[in-house]
Amino acid sequence: MGQGVLHRYGEYLPLTDETPMITIGEGDTPLVRSRVIEKELGVGKLYFKLEGCNPTGSFKDRGMVVAVAKAMEAKAEAIMCASTGNTSASASAFGARFGLATYVLAPKGRIAKGKLSQALVHGANLVSVDGNFDEILRIAQALTDKYELAFVNSINPHRIEGQKTAAFEIVDDLGAAPDYLMVPVGNAGNITAYWKGFKEYADLGKVSRRPRMMGFQAAGAAPIVEGRPVENPQTVASAIRIGNPASWDGALAAEKESGGAINKVSDDDILDAYSAMAEKEGIFGEPASAASVAGLYNMARDGQDFRDASVVCVITGTGLKDQEIALQSGGTFLEAASTVEGVEGALGLSRARSIHQDE
Repeated sequence: MGQGVLHRYGEYLPLTDETPMITIGEGDTPLVRSRVIEKELGVGKLYFKLEGCNPTGSFKDRGMVVAVAKAMEAKAEAIMCASTGNTSASASAFGARFGLATYVLAPKGRIAKGKLSQALVHGANLVSVDGNFDEILRIAQALTDKYELAFVNSINPHRIEGQKTAAFEIVDDLGAAPDYLMVPVGNAGNITAYWKGFKEYADLGKVSRRPRMMGFQAAGAAPIVEGRPVENPQTVASAIRIGNPASWDGALAAEKESGGAINKVSDDDILDAYSAMAEKEGIFGEPASAASVAGLYNMARDGQDFRDASVVCVITGTGLKDQEIALQSGGTFLEAASTVEGVEGALGLSRARSIHQDE
């Protein structure tokens, strides 16, 4: 535990003798079996891959460690990314840890405060740009072409290489690939990376089958489902609010080659799944991560039979990334006077049987 992606899976990554073996403890995230939703939906075995347990709270650390290590190998002194939040948090943390200046472009007013605060506290040079993610991604690319800046968005193939290690971990933990892998789709790097990992393990003979890849976009930001870029993507799930995914082709390949599908889920579906995970399973994921669970709910409602299937839902980031949504979606605060009786009344305990009642 805690050895990091480069050390654990270096033989499957594009490393050389000159690549620094850096880590901030990424990888080794839990694969937790469902206790309630599995039974509710009639799934044979349902697991949640808790990528929010990575150091900066999302799956981005897996790819970032490879991208930054390769940037350091190339003697880069600065890195740049465009981000709706999680990439900026990860890049900023690695930049701070390993002495690289970090430049972050973020869409103005479209980044959750929890993610914004991470980039700021790590000392990133952050610019709020009046545009959507797709627009600022193009700006970031232009700047990295013009200046000596290492581009660490998922267009960088080293990001995909690192992210594929989550598929390795699932197989290593289960002893086999699941029948279905449910994953949110925004910029589509994750579904591309998971499929790459499952394919590589299959090619090496480590698994005899590969999963069906089921990707889920938010209905207001579903360019792959609609078959065209979305000019003004809208969704409560900010991490997947992307109108023209960089890894579009990779996502389509994963869908076709695995016999899976890429579908869309509404914001209501996402928020219902977000609450269900928290209230029924004790799992607090950010709204975008709930798209995988929302997709599973929809498939079950549509009659998909999962009774003999093993399913893994990827929970891409921690719910602490977007506290505003949590406070809007959660329960209400109770108020009471500063007395035992006041708190007892507020909680309704006065109507319950006292533990000493029968004594």
